Parts: sequence; C-alpha cells; structure tokens
Amino acid sequence: MIGKVGMFHRLRDGQVYMNLWPMRKELSPMFPEHRVITATRFGVRVMPAVAAISVLTQFTFHNGAGLPQAIVVALFAISLPIQGFWWLGTRSNTLLPPALATWYREIHQKILDSGVLLEPAKAKPRYKELAQLLNRAFRQLDKTVLERWF
Repeated sequence: MIGKVGMFHRLRDGQVYMNLWPMRKELSPMFPEHRVITATRFGVRVMPAVAAISVLTQFTFHNGAGLPQAIVVALFAISLPIQGFWWLGTRSNTLLPPALATWYREIHQKILDSGVLLEPAKAKPRYKELAQLLNRAFRQLDKTVLERWF
C-alpha cells in the first residue's frame, strides 16, 4: 500500500501528480482526480484571498472580538488546497486495484503493439504510473484504439 512518507513529500507528490494526471473528459466518470484537481487549482487561486479578506475586514472595521473567528476561517481557507495536495499525493502512491492493474497492462501492451518503446510494465503499478501511461496513450494511440476503453 502506501509507505511511510513525510508530510512535505506527500504534498510535493500531490503537486507532481496534479500536473501528471491527464485532464480528459473521458476519464472524469471513472476517476475522481479531475474533480479533485479542479477544486485544488481553484483553491490555490482563490483561498489565499479569502483568508486575507477574512482577517483584513476585521481590522478594517476595528472588530477585535471577531478576529479569532476570522483567523479560524483564514486557516480553514488555506487548508483546503493543502487537503487537495495531500489527497493527490496519497492517491499517486496507492497501488492500483487488480481490475485497474489489468487495464494498465492492456494499455501498456497496446502502446507496445503500436511500435512505441516503453519501459517494462510495473509488476505493482500505482496511480502515478497509470497517469503516465494514460498520457502516453492519449498522445500516441489513435482514437479508434482508445474508443475500446472509453
């Protein structure tokens, strides 16, 4: 399953996986990654502003009594994208369930059959290997081959 990984390594893995996962509409019904990545990107753009506004409005209106609640809101807002990176980092290092591992091997073989050189298929593939392979498949296989899976 998932090895012992430090917090910062897991967050970094989440950022890498977010950039690695193919954001294709065909994958959306099968995998939650599309929704998590979209929400995380939104959170990275918007939540720092929400955090700053929640605290700054208390200063602007001289509301010292509301400052503790504003700080809690700010911390919660900042934590949302961090939660997305955490989930993505955990997911990227999770072993594929048997059905997905079989699908991974089928796609790997189909890419090899098309004449593209690949490194050998992993014996125990993780979601990050699936993401790499799917990116390769979408780039190099024609649409008729992909229709079989999507």
